[in-house]
Amino acid sequence: MPTPSDSIAEAIAARTTCPPEPDRTPTWRDTPDSASNGDPLEGLSPEIPIAPSVPSRSDTGGTPEPLKVEGKVTSVEEDEPVRATSPAESTCPSNQSLETSSGSSLLSWEFSNVRLTPNHTSFLRSGSKFVGTQQSDRQVYNVDVEIKHVDMAESYLCGYLRIQGLTEDHPTLTTFFEGEIIGTKHTFQTRNEAWGASEKTDLHHWSRFPAWRPLAKQAKRADFTYRNFTQREHIFMRWKESFLVPDHRVRTISGASFEGFYYICFNQIEGTVSGVYFHAKSERFQQLELKHVEDRGCAPAVEFR
Repeated sequence: MPTPSDSIAEAIAARTTCPPEPDRTPTWRDTPDSASNGDPLEGLSPEIPIAPSVPSRSDTGGTPEPLKVEGKVTSVEEDEPVRATSPAESTCPSNQSLETSSGSSLLSWEFSNVRLTPNHTSFLRSGSKFVGTQQSDRQVYNVDVEIKHVDMAESYLCGYLRIQGLTEDHPTLTTFFEGEIIGTKHTFQTRNEAWGASEKTDLHHWSRFPAWRPLAKQAKRADFTYRNFTQREHIFMRWKESFLVPDHRVRTISGASFEGFYYICFNQIEGTVSGVYFHAKSERFQQLELKHVEDRGCAPAVEFR
């Protein structure tokens, strides 16, 4: 076996580690034996002594003597672990420390335990658009609605309502609305007094929907709950306009009002919306008729955490 030359030993000594390990390199560089035979493997591990000399090939052609190793060779299991020399292992903490630190930091953040996943129906979902008209006794206005969020579990939805041609100063008005879905959380009776609807007002407006009439007798009871509403053909709602978009600070507009709300009957099979607008100072029974805009079921999904 050829003996390593001094040039190879110097090349090995010139290699660096990350981070530098000053306690390893001088160990074999400064030993007396290293100067004599130039063996870079000596001194790397004090528990595995290397033979002071390695027999070279005989020039006489005789049988070479077997390699003899003096001293006890310690098994690998008994050796002390050698520190990592790769930059990735030396500069980055272990996986265990990463998991511990990240786990403790996540626990310190105020995350909700409830996943606010989208909960909707086939047509009534985030991103759905509806177009149609709102008709009064004197004029017809083009209307389009864009649903932004639907949560059937909370009986809630919200979106934008745009109406065109309502006033000359504002050819297009866009309002943000929030909806109450009639079910386990909301009844057919309007509980919000600020909306200005009485029990009689509710009956008059709901009765204009043919799908509601079979429920009229039960809906008059204050304790009536419209159960399994997501599995029924028709979903009843109230849509309340909250403010103008984009300037939410505007509260009043000459010739228009968004202080009222809509009684809504939504057909889940056909994807149509029928509504009746109510406001104490507006024309009575303004009719809203909308149809779903075909999107082949494609809509962006967002999950809030």
